[in-house]
Amino acid sequence: MTTTDIDRHTLSDAGQRLHAAAQEMVPLIRANAREAEELGAMTPALLDALNTAGIFKMAIPPELGGYALGARDVLEIVSELARGDGSVAWMAFVASGMRMVSTFPQALVDEVYSLSDEWVGPLCAGASVFSTAVGSARRVGDGWMVSGKWAFGSGCRHTAWVAVGVEFEKDGHPARGMCVLSRDQFTILDDWKVMGLQATSSNSVATDGEVFVPDHRLVDMMELDKLMSEAPQRYSGLAYRTGMRGAMLTVCIYNVSIALGMARGTLECFAEQANKRKPFNLPYPTIAEIPSTQVTAGKGRAMINLAAAIMRQHANEVDRRALAGEDFTGPEESEMTMDLVYATRLCEDAINSMQVSIGSSTVALANPIQRFVRDVRVLASHGAIRMDPMAEITGRQVLGLEPFRMFAGGLAQVAS
Repeated sequence: MTTTDIDRHTLSDAGQRLHAAAQEMVPLIRANAREAEELGAMTPALLDALNTAGIFKMAIPPELGGYALGARDVLEIVSELARGDGSVAWMAFVASGMRMVSTFPQALVDEVYSLSDEWVGPLCAGASVFSTAVGSARRVGDGWMVSGKWAFGSGCRHTAWVAVGVEFEKDGHPARGMCVLSRDQFTILDDWKVMGLQATSSNSVATDGEVFVPDHRLVDMMELDKLMSEAPQRYSGLAYRTGMRGAMLTVCIYNVSIALGMARGTLECFAEQANKRKPFNLPYPTIAEIPSTQVTAGKGRAMINLAAAIMRQHANEVDRRALAGEDFTGPEESEMTMDLVYATRLCEDAINSMQVSIGSSTVALANPIQRFVRDVRVLASHGAIRMDPMAEITGRQVLGLEPFRMFAGGLAQVAS
């Protein structure tokens, strides 16, 4: 039994179809990975394949043409894409933002989805929504004048809209909001020059001075909980039956499942290369015959299996509570998020150990193992899943200290 054979029956019908499509896509993904990395974006072939398969519709409600997949479906599909390349799987993570966008006021939903039949790519991306540094918005008549620069706009080269964080004045006090800009209102900066996940087009976006945004395109962060809690009355689909914290855990699962898939992809490449290559300074016919390589293989698979078990357990619980109409408490969300973050570390450690075991041949840019190493390092650096900050948040609860909110740094003035 392998990590990809466990509990396949737990996927929904739509989930099984998309998983099969992702599985079929892996050879294409691997063939395009290096070109995409050089482009800093998806190749046309990759973008078309993801679009045709329906990957960008995973978080969209059925009423708007999507699948509203639950957390377990998400885990299996995204990890399968990541088995080919982490940046491609990241595009599915970008599209997960449509779960939140779909809960926005109807006028905004109608405008965003007006392009859904013609657009190839994710409809809306996000940039610095929960960041400590955001743009600004000032009230003018029936709208807002918005300006700023926002980093980490993943998928911005492929998206029709981008949601950005803004600060505005409300009743004489600073407040935070999420503003949606149309394609013609922002410029993409060529600043995504990084060590990994290069093909995610996570460039900064900026306005040229101030741009006018109608009132319905700015959502007060204080309204998010209410809007998301009303989702089951607006839409069907498992993704829209989760509570606010369940939805945040699902987003986390989108993220960490990329690490799981990359670890699986590394294990495949590791086994293939170890059986073909000869060691430099030991008298074995292949690297695979070296005892330390065998130990690395055994430990690596165990680490990946354990990470998968943790992720599946929590994904199943998110779906179970969604079906029961239950949400998670703050402490539960914190503990489960930490578990998922730790599972990501297991995947990263497994990937790194396999790269070291094979040796210098893995540093060639043509070797997919080195890309997995770089990509998982960047993934694990993402603010939402960094190990030590998350451990501090949940550790305070273990020790009976007053807990911090999950995004206390970026949303210090917004109540949780």
